[in-house]
Amino acid sequence: MILKRRNFLKYIAGFTTASSPLFSIFSLFVKKAAGRKIQKSIGKVVIVKRPEVFTSPGNVSPEVTYQMLSDGICRLTGHKTPASAWSSLFSPSEKIGIKVNALGGRKICTHTELTYAVVKHLTECGIPAQNIIIWDRLTRELEKAGYGIQRGGRSVRCFGTDDDYGFLPESSGSIGSCFSRILTRKCDAIISIPVLKDHDLAGVSLNLKNFYGAIHNPNKYHDNGCDPFIADLNCHPHIKNKLRLVIIDGLMGLYNGGPAFKPQWAWPYSGLLLSQDPVAVDLIGTEIIEKKRRSKGLPSLKQDGRFPVHIQTAAKKGLGTGDLKKIEKIVI
Repeated sequence: MILKRRNFLKYIAGFTTASSPLFSIFSLFVKKAAGRKIQKSIGKVVIVKRPEVFTSPGNVSPEVTYQMLSDGICRLTGHKTPASAWSSLFSPSEKIGIKVNALGGRKICTHTELTYAVVKHLTECGIPAQNIIIWDRLTRELEKAGYGIQRGGRSVRCFGTDDDYGFLPESSGSIGSCFSRILTRKCDAIISIPVLKDHDLAGVSLNLKNFYGAIHNPNKYHDNGCDPFIADLNCHPHIKNKLRLVIIDGLMGLYNGGPAFKPQWAWPYSGLLLSQDPVAVDLIGTEIIEKKRRSKGLPSLKQDGRFPVHIQTAAKKGLGTGDLKKIEKIVI
């Protein structure tokens, strides 16, 4: 027997009345699926700077990076220890996706030292290693960025979406895309670790744009400085409801000529930006890039015709704080 959708819903409703045993089971399932409520620090951005993170040009200290994360996550969450701070954001029963940015190659990507420092923190607070997935759009780009590919076993997994997208496009405002199944099916929560860098069309490529690596057709959404496409993409529940933490990798930044690596415009900012506000952290990241551009005698992004309008569009859509005066910026 084939039931039409309307009849199917009536059929189910008959078994889920408030007085039925099935209703209690159904309610329990819904509560379990909803998960615990995470307290978010909206409008707060913590910057941790350590010049000694570079042991030599291009070489990052894993130990210093780990300590930077320890200091930053405690200050962001208000917890006294890193373990309690990470535990306030993630549960051992959850599958955690770490969305990195490997597009620019080893010299302008999410540093492996930072990503694995995050992994170390997560496992130390009780997250099983096999519940953690490091991912981006393409496996080959992850390999070029220095990541070791691991698809199974009881260790941390690391691989790209490649061609593993949903069969049907999903819409969100102006975008219609198939989403990575890593995002939709393999992750309960997301940590976004983008790079502090300039972008030749969008102005900047920070957290919000990092999720262009989660859809099958990002090439369609670069007109008009990627606006409103970036904001609309981040409004989709796959991203909006799963994003728990943003850590902008500012160990090596790019203040012009991005998103590809341009050595003449790269500089060791030697910092990390931590936030739970996806808009505020991009606004502060943009401020850092603009300051560096001024110091080098370059025009502002607005003067260059590349003002990152998408950040304010995201703020207007309720994704975060778009007013610098309302952002609590803490520099360690």
